[in-house]
Amino acid sequence: MTEWIYQPAAAQASAIRQKQVSSEELVKACLRRIEKVNPRLNAVVQILTETALEQAREADRALAQGGDCGPLHGVPFTLKDAIEARGVISTGGTLGRARFVPGEDATVVKRLRNAGAILLGKTNCPELGWAWESDNLIYGRTNNPYDLSLSPGGSSGGESAIIAAGGSSFGLGSDAGGSVRFPAHCTGIASIKPTSGRVPRTGHFHGPGGVLDPLWQIGPLARTVEDLSLVLRVISGVDGSDPAIVPAPLGDPRDVDIRQTRIAVYTNDRIVTPQPEIAEAVKAAARAIEAAGARVEERLPPGIEQT
Repeated sequence: MTEWIYQPAAAQASAIRQKQVSSEELVKACLRRIEKVNPRLNAVVQILTETALEQAREADRALAQGGDCGPLHGVPFTLKDAIEARGVISTGGTLGRARFVPGEDATVVKRLRNAGAILLGKTNCPELGWAWESDNLIYGRTNNPYDLSLSPGGSSGGESAIIAAGGSSFGLGSDAGGSVRFPAHCTGIASIKPTSGRVPRTGHFHGPGGVLDPLWQIGPLARTVEDLSLVLRVISGVDGSDPAIVPAPLGDPRDVDIRQTRIAVYTNDRIVTPQPEIAEAVKAAARAIEAAGARVEERLPPGIEQT
């Protein structure tokens, strides 16, 4: 089963529907992987072994009986500890909530469950989600799976670490200034910060509102861009609770004619110089986009020198 845990979530869902692998087998494989790597990573802080296995068995029974399958039927996922799940301790990394157990799922969790996904556990984050690493007084520090002396980033570092290590098919984090994007960078996976107003934040700690409200969003982390597109489609849309969320049509990326696009690219913002390997990766991506037909220009964002 080891080969399945590194497959994209979309491929896992397809394999489950085609009965090439069962949800129970996949969930067990991920739980075994968590058991093996988590003592060194400290990424998963609440593990829902029995609940996840029972839900996986139910997913397999439903499939055998010809029930309707959502786009993530039987696929396991994890959740940043700032996003609430019913009946699971949700601390947000702060001692004042060390034993807090919410009675409701966050909107995004309800939507993933309705799509058939199975929650494996909660992952570590810094206190209140405000740090570039994932360390707090409740659970301690999370380590990078590629080098235990390094951080997997923050604030969604527990998510990035366990997804990169093969313990979870995908997950959700939250991002104001880089908190899904930076951890994905640190561990070599993919993430996206959705457009403001697209994904409800109901059930996130801290909640919507305040002067920073337009800056932060809940977004997916996964090993492939394809999975980001799939998960974003599931979690998007008005929920009637978060007042900042608006009807925002989500098109199919495959409908974009790249030959009609203009892409601005830069490798040095003149504030912090990146490592040569990072600059070369950006240049390689730009060359690939240009070869596909886009118009690529090297250009800094206007006004960046005032940052």
